[in-house]
Amino acid sequence: MRAPSRVWIASLKLDRFRNYATLALTLDGRPVVLTGPNGAGKTNLLEAVSLLSPGRGIRGVRLDEIAMKGGDGTFAVAARIEGPAGPVDIGTGVVAGLEGPEAKRRVNVNRIPAGSSEALLDHLRVLWLTPAMDGLFTGPPADRRRYLDRAVLSIDKRHGTRANAFDKAMRGRNRLLAEPRADSVWLDAIETEMAELGVALAAARREWAGLAVAKIEDTARRSPFPAAEVALSGTLEAALADKVAAEVEEDYRRMLRNERGRDAAAGRTLTGPHRADLLVRHGPKDMPADSCSTGEQKALLLGLVLAQARLVADLTGEAPVILLDEIAAHLDETRRVALFGVLADLGAQTFMTGTDEVVFAPLGSGAQRGRAHDGRIELEPA
Repeated sequence: MRAPSRVWIASLKLDRFRNYATLALTLDGRPVVLTGPNGAGKTNLLEAVSLLSPGRGIRGVRLDEIAMKGGDGTFAVAARIEGPAGPVDIGTGVVAGLEGPEAKRRVNVNRIPAGSSEALLDHLRVLWLTPAMDGLFTGPPADRRRYLDRAVLSIDKRHGTRANAFDKAMRGRNRLLAEPRADSVWLDAIETEMAELGVALAAARREWAGLAVAKIEDTARRSPFPAAEVALSGTLEAALADKVAAEVEEDYRRMLRNERGRDAAAGRTLTGPHRADLLVRHGPKDMPADSCSTGEQKALLLGLVLAQARLVADLTGEAPVILLDEIAAHLDETRRVALFGVLADLGAQTFMTGTDEVVFAPLGSGAQRGRAHDGRIELEPA
């Protein structure tokens, strides 16, 4: 298989973003290592990069939490992307409206407004692993669903639109069911839409799971990170194993109609892709991930992220950008060195953060290093 093309961020500019009043970095495509004390802004910079993809970034917060405190509520992130098609300028942020900051972030490609944030996926794919994800296996199913859907989105750019449309239709159904005499015609129409969208979501998740298995096993063979066994738990996901999509759509539509009374009493829709879960096991130990030690869970997560990076590269032909926040935590020296080797093999531009410069010493001159402090980042000379 042909090696994926390199795609990397050549320059990054921030304006009124978190603790950065302004920031301009010129990058050369090597892995970027950012060190500095806690609270210096390392994670903030990774968050800025994560917003160069659809969604709410690595923290998943509201837009008004991102803008610099004491500012006017606006912010901007701009980057020049180098790839096989040549340089592309992409950017996102919140601009001022007539009555203050707009409630929706804007996206530009080559300084031209894009219709949606999905346009960013034509130029850059971003994957990440953060300390907040350390509880992925022990936390609620909603956390694992978000992880799952981001993984699917990185190979299927329409997945986010379908998920948003399903959520909107479901909220409309819930509101109708709360009315004393719900309009059955409207409910029929909404449930038909939910069935179509819901089955499409479940099918995309099943496709990802099938593709991911081989990449997880391949990554485990090349590294000391254990192979995870992944499976999906969900009504529609299970039904698609035995029936074609059209049949599952009709069954789900009928199910929604029959469960109107129950859902009205509950105040929410109780069956659908929004109730699915990603099940993960430690393959070599044949143990549920939530029963593994903290270190084993971290290793499983890293294996999943690295496998996803390979999957993205194979399917799109372009290496993703990878964000690894405080990556040295819970990794022994052997696994740290192995991680750096796997990342080098991937050919992906990687942003790594940590408080201790020593743990990144094995990278030598193969990394571009920066020190974060007081809303600034000082890059070392090449």
